[in-house]
Amino acid sequence: MNFKNVTVAGSGVLGYQIAFQTAFHGFNVTVYDINDEVLEKAKTKFQILSEAFKKDLGVTQEQLDATKIRLSYNSDLAEAVKDADLLIEAVPENPDIKIDFYQKLAKLAPEKTVFATNSSTLLPSQFAEVTGRPEKFVALHFANEIWKHNTGEVMRHPHTSDEVFESLLIFAKEIGMVPLAIHKEQPGYIVNSLLVPLLGAGLGLLVNGVADVETIDKTWMVATGAPTGPFGILDVVGITTAYNINKMAADHTKDPVKQKVVDYLKENFIDKGKLGVATGEGFYTYPDPVYKSKDFLK
Repeated sequence: MNFKNVTVAGSGVLGYQIAFQTAFHGFNVTVYDINDEVLEKAKTKFQILSEAFKKDLGVTQEQLDATKIRLSYNSDLAEAVKDADLLIEAVPENPDIKIDFYQKLAKLAPEKTVFATNSSTLLPSQFAEVTGRPEKFVALHFANEIWKHNTGEVMRHPHTSDEVFESLLIFAKEIGMVPLAIHKEQPGYIVNSLLVPLLGAGLGLLVNGVADVETIDKTWMVATGAPTGPFGILDVVGITTAYNINKMAADHTKDPVKQKVVDYLKENFIDKGKLGVATGEGFYTYPDPVYKSKDFLK
């Protein structure tokens, strides 16, 4: 399969990064979101991302200008997908929202279009049938700050065709990722199978009053040499994503600690618009969080 035109559905924390990364590597990218106001905000985020690409990758203004030329925007789903060879879905981590999206998409996308979900924790088989093309449906997961943490986890479900699976591994490499083949469905893929328990443990320690945010992060950073602790990571991932993941877990397991975490995140962060790095405040304030200060680990 030869992908040239890519549509990215959703311009949130990862969606706008996926779109920019893909356009940077030469693909024509259409960014779709629910309305023009949201898309205007995405354009602002692309400006910030451009500066990150300059700083972290040493790219030129000429390269960035060419990237922006390859980006287009549309809040009409039919128009956004009419020429798509590949659609990457990055809508909120909520099964009902994703099912509704795929039901609409299935009626509008050309037969040629391959669908890939960027879901962090949900399995592609949960949505395969509603896509209307289960053999052309696969999971493609990226870590946050994908231009630096360039993992491209490609996970098939039982009905994904071999051709689609292999094509997505090639595509991941073409956009600068390290392609990682996952042959069996696993909630959380590899990265989040390792990461989510860490973040959950940190939140559990916090809501149970064992220690405060800075102490928990400091402990992890000193003991392991990691550059960031669980709460610094949560701010980067986005507290909305953490809230959705914990809410699904709480609803499913009825675990009182999970419910305590959900209530804590909603009251202290979601309701106050403190969603992490993207809003300038979460567990820490940005752009200069205290955990990056030279005396934090003393």
